[in-house]
Amino acid sequence: MGRVFLTIIVPLLLPTALYAAWRILAGKQINVPAVWVWLVISGLVLASLMLVFVSVDFGEPKEGQYVPPQVTPGGTVVPGHIEQAPAGQR
Repeated sequence: MGRVFLTIIVPLLLPTALYAAWRILAGKQINVPAVWVWLVISGLVLASLMLVFVSVDFGEPKEGQYVPPQVTPGGTVVPGHIEQAPAGQR
C-alpha cells in the first residue's frame, strides 16, 4: 500500500495540494463552484462501485491448477485454462 500511495496517489494529489497551499498563503479565497464538488463526489462513488464490481467473482469457484497459454512445437497456440485437480487433492 505504501508503494501505491507514493507512486500513484501522491503524484496525482500533490499539484492540487500545492496550489491550495499557495492560494491560502497568498490570502486569496479558493472558489470552487458547487457543481465541481458534486462531480468529484459522483466520480469517486462511480469509481469505487466499479472497483467493487470488477473485484467480485461472478463465476463458479475455480478449483484446480491454472495452465498459462503455450505455443506448441507445431506453432499453434493453446489458450490458458484451468486443469481440474484430481478428486483426492481438493
